[in-house]
Amino acid sequence: MTDSVARHSVAIVGINYPPERTGIAPYTGALARGLAARGCDVAVTTAQPHYPEWRVHEGYHRWSSDELDHGLEVHRRLHMVPKHPQGIARLASELAFGGRVALDGKVGHPSVLLLVSPALFSTAILQARARLRDRRTQVVVWVQDLYGKGVSETSGGGAAEKVIRAVEGRVLRDADRVVVIHQHFKDTICREYGVDPERVSVVRNWTHLAPCVPADRREARAAMGWGEEPVVLHAGNMGVKQGLDHVVTAARVAAERGARLRFVLVGDGGERARLERLAAGLPNLDFVDPLDDDLFRKALAGADVLLVHEAPGVSEMAVPSKLTSYFDAGRPVLAATDPFGITAAEVHAADAGVVVPSGDPEALVAAALDLGGNRVRGDVLGANGRAYRERVLSETSAVDAFAGLLGVEDRRKNRSSLPLPFPDRRRGGAPVEAPARHEPRVA
Repeated sequence: MTDSVARHSVAIVGINYPPERTGIAPYTGALARGLAARGCDVAVTTAQPHYPEWRVHEGYHRWSSDELDHGLEVHRRLHMVPKHPQGIARLASELAFGGRVALDGKVGHPSVLLLVSPALFSTAILQARARLRDRRTQVVVWVQDLYGKGVSETSGGGAAEKVIRAVEGRVLRDADRVVVIHQHFKDTICREYGVDPERVSVVRNWTHLAPCVPADRREARAAMGWGEEPVVLHAGNMGVKQGLDHVVTAARVAAERGARLRFVLVGDGGERARLERLAAGLPNLDFVDPLDDDLFRKALAGADVLLVHEAPGVSEMAVPSKLTSYFDAGRPVLAATDPFGITAAEVHAADAGVVVPSGDPEALVAAALDLGGNRVRGDVLGANGRAYRERVLSETSAVDAFAGLLGVEDRRKNRSSLPLPFPDRRRGGAPVEAPARHEPRVA
């Protein structure tokens, strides 16, 4: 394939993409589809689906595969998927994906290359490739998690943190534009990495579930097989940063007290098998495999309390994507986290729940019993969360903002978005117009 044929207006590279249902994938998928719907010539290069189970999904064990998703090209590449995604294994996985994409040639010479981090190290490889191959390509890095903060908050730092911070800082400073999902992220990277604030934009993650009326609570509980005891539900990835050992301990505390409280962990992840062993014999803790959208909505609507849990020490590395779905469900949120961290601030901003310190199972049980036993208060907090979702976390406004940043013309409205200028590094940083757009190719 020649460069002229391979050229796209926007090329998106991210390690996660639908049909993965949790984490970053729904956002990357929705953005790509939204840009395509607005008339953008967009293509995606991604891995074969593997998250959050950390094993390649059935039917996707192919070295390479190309497909159409809502009319846009998706190029999938098989890479090393570690069984335990920590440390060297996680690094090797990201390098393998980045190396495959860099050598593949499918990315071509886009006007805009949008790199999604995670994965940081594949982002670094592809950013370097773009700089070497075509200085006309504008590189935009979309930051979903902060790696440096993640290492310091989950493993105590050390030499690994220094290396990761050096790579992350270089990637962010060298990008033509950085998009972050929270103002706190912008403040952090500008302060700690010296990134020019003028090149950093905040576009909030949105609720990736389509707007609808919340499911009937009784119907939802019947579908999930739940009785009358209050249900505390945690949905999404079961990894190190979630610190779900403390939820197992909380379930044990509740069981020993004879408290009417059921904990439900929905999803999968690198820690699930260990957590199941740790919870063996507990009558009030259930593990549920990832659900399709319909059942997932019912599970959220039927729960009495929606739990977001972070390991002690985690406060600034990420904004849990589950919060957008929690707010959409109209149920109260219980956040076990750093009271001064991003997650706590988000729950308080929405006035959608309560916050207790992470690592305190006694406080978690007490708060869950209080929320689960007060239906009126729960309904008020849930309604606040849903209002916040509609006011702040709209998919349309988020994709419109991205389209403007990338210089994508919205042909449905017969008008152009108003892009922020990209800094031109070839002329000492003076702003220039966003890169030229190309007509979509017709098959």
